[in-house]
Amino acid sequence: MSDNTKIDRLAIVDPKAELAEGVEVGPFTVIDADVRIGKGTKIASHARIASGTTVGENCNIGHGTILGTLPQYLGFNPEEKTTVEVGNNTIFREYCTVNRGTSHRGKTTIGSNCYLMTYSHVGHDADIGNNVVMANAVNIGGHVVVEDFVGIGGMTPIHQFCKVGCHAFVGGGYRIVKDVPPYILASGEPLQYTGLNFIGLTRRGFKPETIAEIKSVYRILYHQKGLNVSQALQKIKTELNITPIVEQIIKFIESSERGIIR
Repeated sequence: MSDNTKIDRLAIVDPKAELAEGVEVGPFTVIDADVRIGKGTKIASHARIASGTTVGENCNIGHGTILGTLPQYLGFNPEEKTTVEVGNNTIFREYCTVNRGTSHRGKTTIGSNCYLMTYSHVGHDADIGNNVVMANAVNIGGHVVVEDFVGIGGMTPIHQFCKVGCHAFVGGGYRIVKDVPPYILASGEPLQYTGLNFIGLTRRGFKPETIAEIKSVYRILYHQKGLNVSQALQKIKTELNITPIVEQIIKFIESSERGIIR
């Protein structure tokens, strides 16, 4: 533990926890052994950081947030050595919860520069990418994959094993029970494709010709009548120029185990 860490006298920090330079810990927070907290991370009051958790540098962990506790899985053996791993510059607001992994994957991961708002939950073995924004009370089931630069509106549940592709944006209050392809907007009940995430893509510097490539893929996939997904993919492969970003979308759809939203 560094000399310039600031631990409130009412906090409980196990001597075997590793706290780097500049870490701050608020009152009534409990940090177990086998926890590593990176430089400059600030932990507010009443948080719980359980054994097996690693948090990167310059993160903010809000009041009442709980990281690394047992997965909500009846078949889990508490003796299994599994972890939670969080990148740098990630913010957890009040009362977020993140469960550690099971033997299926061994870990639950959250990337860098993410923002998880109040009451967000990340289930066991989930893989959350970088620059992900989750609004209030998003609930992510076990084994879910959320790729980079995804935005998810508040009160949205994500069914276990679902996947949300990079740069997608899902409106608040809708259930995600199938995979959401990259670069799109999704809303409605049941959840469906409602266009490209033009605003997000433009803000992130995507060129107009790249956005046009993406649009041409989804025009075939979602707007040409009489085609199922396999037929649409075949048409995309034969009629479009297969640039790297088009290939990425094709691979996402072909690898989908739960099927994509319609």
